[in-house]
Amino acid sequence: MADSEGVSRRRTQRQRSEETSRRLMEATVDLLHDRGFWRMSTPDIAAHAGVSRGALTHHFESREEIIVRSVQDMLEKVTAGLHRFAHDFAEREGTSDEIVDYLWDVLADRLFYVTLEYLPEARHNADFRARLIPVVREFHAGLDAVWSVLARRNRVEPEHARIILNATMCLFRGMIAQTVLRDDPPYYAALRDFWKGQVRQHFPASARAVPA
Repeated sequence: MADSEGVSRRRTQRQRSEETSRRLMEATVDLLHDRGFWRMSTPDIAAHAGVSRGALTHHFESREEIIVRSVQDMLEKVTAGLHRFAHDFAEREGTSDEIVDYLWDVLADRLFYVTLEYLPEARHNADFRARLIPVVREFHAGLDAVWSVLARRNRVEPEHARIILNATMCLFRGMIAQTVLRDDPPYYAALRDFWKGQVRQHFPASARAVPA
C-alpha cells in the first residue's frame, strides 16, 4: 500500500512539475509576442505564469534556456497541427485554397510575430540558432506533409510543390511583417486571393472544388 501511495505521490509531483513548465513556456511566448525579446525578464515571465522566480530557475537555468524551450514547444505544437491538417485534408480531398488560408491563419495567429522577435537573436547567437534549427526542420517537414498530399493528387513533382510552398511562406512572412506598420485587412485579403489564383494554376485537379 505504501509503495502504491508513493508511486501516486511521485506521479502527482511530476504532473505538478510539468504543469509549472507548461505555464512558464506559455507565459514566455505571451511576453515574446506582447513585449518583445529584449523587453521581458525572467521575473516578468514568472509573474505572468503565476509562479515564483525560484520555480522558474528550478525548471530553466537561464533566460535563454526558457526562451529556446518555449519556442521549441510552440513550434512542436504547430507542427503537430500541420500533420493533423494534412491527414484531414487528404481524407476530405481539400482544395489548394484551403491550404493557403490555413497557412495564413497559422502564421498570423502570433507564430510569425513571435518569430520576428527571436530571429535577430538567432542570427547573432550561434548556440541559440543551433538549438532551434532541428525543431524548425520538423516544422518544415510538417509543411511538406500538407503540400505532398496535394502534389500526389495532382501528379505534381514534389520539388515543384515545395517551391510553391516556400514561395507561399515567403509571401506570407513579408505580408505579416508589413502588418506592423499597415493595419489594412482588405489589402491583405486581396493579396491572399491573388495568390490563391496563382497556386490553383499549379494544382488544376484541386481547383475543381473551388466555386467559380
